[in-house]
Amino acid sequence: MRAHAGTGFGGSLDQLVRRRLRTWPQRPPGAKVLGPQGTWLRGRPGPPASPCQPFLKLPGSNRLRTLPDGLWLHFSPDPDEPYCDILCIEACGSLQNLLDKRSRFAPTTGSLLAVCPVAWLLAPAQEDDPTPRWRLIRLLRAEPTAPLVLPVRDMRVLFGLRARHYEGFAAGQVPHPHEYFCPVEALIAERGHEDPAMCALIARASAAASFFRLPSEAR
Repeated sequence: MRAHAGTGFGGSLDQLVRRRLRTWPQRPPGAKVLGPQGTWLRGRPGPPASPCQPFLKLPGSNRLRTLPDGLWLHFSPDPDEPYCDILCIEACGSLQNLLDKRSRFAPTTGSLLAVCPVAWLLAPAQEDDPTPRWRLIRLLRAEPTAPLVLPVRDMRVLFGLRARHYEGFAAGQVPHPHEYFCPVEALIAERGHEDPAMCALIARASAAASFFRLPSEAR
């Protein structure tokens, strides 16, 4: 697992994908969770000038990090059961880029960790609201002085592909259970997060979609 940025696309289109994702809300459109409702926050992309953004890593690794183009975290509401669920979005400009990024999210025998830097926790989530993020995360009871490191309970990844790659992949490949796919045009569309098809896709990108009927607390 290694850091990545700007691969596959030309710089301008790569920047456009992230610029569009910055307009998406703190809760992904259509997102559902299994179990008690906690707090959704957008971890990536953050403000262009901000170097402090959440990232993913494997236990024991202090250098190799995964930096998704888009990262949303759903934090557990219970401090006695700390975890997070994540939705990642990756734009892929080539099939080789897709294979590379898919490998970074392949299931492993170890737990994936989400790391939230202190500066990110202390900063506000909304420009028009000074409330720091840590106050919105109910499992935190006091102002953090160290990064918040949580095991990832559930991971879902949405890959955006160029149209010709999307058509070819959809015609002959079977995604892994945590993988979802869309044309990259859906990610760079203005107000794309309001597209009913995108909302429906992200609604399916949850463990909650695997059940015939959910407990009342998870609806």
